[in-house]
Amino acid sequence: MPLRKSVLIENMGAPEVMRLVQDELPPPCPGEVSLRQTAIGFNFIDIYQRSGFYPMPLPTGLGFEAAGVVEALGEGVTGFSIGERVAYMNSAPGAYATHRNLPAEKLVHLPDGVSDEAAATLFFKGMTAQYLLHRTYQIAAGDLILVHSAAGGVGQILTRWASALGARVVGTTGSPQKRDAALAAGCQAVIDLNDPDWPAAFLRATGGEKARVVYDAIGKDTLIQSLDCAAKFGLVVSYGGASGKPPAIDPELLNKKGCLFLTRPSVFPHNSEPETFRANAAMLFDAISRGDVRVDIGARFMLDDIAEAHRAAENRKNAGAILILP
Repeated sequence: MPLRKSVLIENMGAPEVMRLVQDELPPPCPGEVSLRQTAIGFNFIDIYQRSGFYPMPLPTGLGFEAAGVVEALGEGVTGFSIGERVAYMNSAPGAYATHRNLPAEKLVHLPDGVSDEAAATLFFKGMTAQYLLHRTYQIAAGDLILVHSAAGGVGQILTRWASALGARVVGTTGSPQKRDAALAAGCQAVIDLNDPDWPAAFLRATGGEKARVVYDAIGKDTLIQSLDCAAKFGLVVSYGGASGKPPAIDPELLNKKGCLFLTRPSVFPHNSEPETFRANAAMLFDAISRGDVRVDIGARFMLDDIAEAHRAAENRKNAGAILILP
């Protein structure tokens, strides 16, 4: 049995609550696959869970996505072979590990054109962009959309994929240094959120036109003002809370600001069925193969330095995605 190193938290709080433990990985149970992980994805939801923003039963692992190589098959597993490259993004928390057992239904084969590092940094974020652009709202050519945190991991993917679909994208960033990354991803204009009157800056950039859709992953600091950027009958999508829990919204406010629609979706219900999950993954991998979806890796951290990775993300030090190496 391989020796496994993994992250465990027994109390929620600061990055220091994460500690590395070592044990032997047990053989896979029926229906499971044993993986040797080669690249691990980081997502802001990991911080929400570690900090207690999204409470979880304790003790627990962290992390939802990784790529790796199949090393053993449990009884009854079909469709996978030892030595194959696979990835996952919708398992129980625990991806912060060198080895892992997972239900086979949570895995997808990696095509030759998608590297392990690309899969680990793109899968969760790319599947988030997939439902946001194709399910929450079907983006059409000519749509004007506003993407918050456009230089971040999901933000870059949203911007590139939406641009490939013909949308016009205006982005926001939390620091002027990230402006170039957002422009390189395809934003037609980039708004600095340090400007207290950033919605007015958005309207100046668009010639007064408001967005058909606003994608808001910031939450507390932006959601109310995001409503001011949505066109009449427009949609505001609150899909994260990087600055804290989004405020409660009085439905009457949506009426006053233009009969707006507000939704709070997440990636997991959109991929809860194996058939749907694999179909969505195929759409994502196809977009990657066309070059419509890619993300810049802003920083790489070893698993031993996981606390440093979380601190860097919380301080918004990096443009692009964070990759964790086992």
